[in-house]
Amino acid sequence: MAKNERVIITVIGKDRVGIVAGISSVLSENGINIIDLSSTQMHDLFVMVTLAELDLEKISIELLQSELNKKAKELGVQVLAQHEDIFKFMHRI
Repeated sequence: MAKNERVIITVIGKDRVGIVAGISSVLSENGINIIDLSSTQMHDLFVMVTLAELDLEKISIELLQSELNKKAKELGVQVLAQHEDIFKFMHRI
């Protein structure tokens, strides 16, 4: 039985063509479903926050982070993947 978990992926870096496509391709290649995606440009910075659902029997959050780090290096951005509960706890008021 699949164990699905939700993960928050944040991306920050100098705006350029291909960031959304690059990050989305890593998710797609690993069978990860994008539930919601928000992006904005702050001056010359690109900021993207994605809520996604992954099957822990197929990929762990740690392995996903490693795969995203490879793509982030290629794109020249910073990326962080964290379990939704950790994200919520860190950003509560």
